Amino acid sequence: MLNIRKAMLLLMACTLCGFSHAEPTEISFYFPIAVGGPVAKSLSALVADFEKENPDIRVTPTYTGTYKDSIVKALTAHRSGTPPDVAVLFAVDMFTLIDAGAIVPFDDLVSNADDVAWMRGFYPALMANSRAAGQTWGIPFQRSTILLYWNKELFRQAGLDPDLPPANWTQMADFAQKLTRRDDAGITTQWGLQIPSSGFPYWLFQGLVTGNGAQLMNEAGTKTWFDRPAVVEALQYWVDLSRTRKVHPPGVIEWGNTPSDFLSGKAAMIWTTSGNLTNLKAKAGFAFGVGPLPGNKHAGSPTGGGNFYVFRKTTPARQKAAFRFVQWMVAPERTARWSIDSGYIGVSPAAWDTHTMKDYLMAYPQAAVARNQLSHAVAELSTHENQRVTRALNAGLVSALTGAKTPQEALKDAQTQAEHILLPYQR
Repeated sequence: MLNIRKAMLLLMACTLCGFSHAEPTEISFYFPIAVGGPVAKSLSALVADFEKENPDIRVTPTYTGTYKDSIVKALTAHRSGTPPDVAVLFAVDMFTLIDAGAIVPFDDLVSNADDVAWMRGFYPALMANSRAAGQTWGIPFQRSTILLYWNKELFRQAGLDPDLPPANWTQMADFAQKLTRRDDAGITTQWGLQIPSSGFPYWLFQGLVTGNGAQLMNEAGTKTWFDRPAVVEALQYWVDLSRTRKVHPPGVIEWGNTPSDFLSGKAAMIWTTSGNLTNLKAKAGFAFGVGPLPGNKHAGSPTGGGNFYVFRKTTPARQKAAFRFVQWMVAPERTARWSIDSGYIGVSPAAWDTHTMKDYLMAYPQAAVARNQLSHAVAELSTHENQRVTRALNAGLVSALTGAKTPQEALKDAQTQAEHILLPYQR
């Protein structure tokens, strides 16, 4: 009898031990909400699906506000010793996260040849803001380019072909002239073109710089070239649109107001992220076009958006679970679905080969414009001390757009500040 009781107790102990091992690994996930549309709802659905397919991992998503809010929260949590296990943060925050010792390279997480091949399966243009010093620090997720959107009905009213957007800077300014309307009192009721200059002014400006054949920084993130002649020329063009041609709103234009102004007919053409495509498509009561950015010397756009990062101050088991979560989230079928739901670019060629994406493109071919633009896209402005460097450039842009400084003065001052900030990183 005693032996039977011992056997039962041993069985119960083993059973309890088994239950202990079956407890799921819990990981925390920081995710920013930075554009319109039902992004949070779509993300929550993806997390729920992941947990169903991976019952040994439980994901707790925390919506951390804008990208700017998110990097502050992530670094604060890292310094306090309680970082998220995985986060979507700005791709341009890569150097900042590396310098803080906050993240691990994905090269340390791969375990076989299939994992290595997976890391090489993303569009090269998107990896330009994901790799540094020969290692992969970020995995592209909600990535974008800047697009030109135009109201086809307003094109018709102005005598323009609604299916032919401007192909270069000269045409864009000329089209904007025809699309600008003023009432009898001389008050502008419809702007021909609107490029936002708050929120991410450096990014929109980089669209002009790229189209003028120039670059803002080196690949290592240690030098900037804000005051080069082609960069100054790009800013002069932007300033002239509002101050000389008067076809663009004066002063600082709010990032968040630009899609609304487009939807209400206050702006006939706008520049904004491809991440706004699905939101505009759902809300526009008119036909609109989607095209690549018109360039001066050639076409081009910076990439933008966020990467997945895995944090260092966590356990190996949670890092492993986070890695599985990232791989699942960027699998071709889910990347395709996320691209359709949000307007962000499907980050791998394999995503565009899915039946889901092919069917969507048959019905809505405009969705491929941002992807096609990757062939001549450049890395978004990213340096060490990136927040300070971009703050210097943003201040310079605002001073020029508001008339406080000439474009040359503004960019010379921004370059001087950037050189001072980056001096410790010169080698």
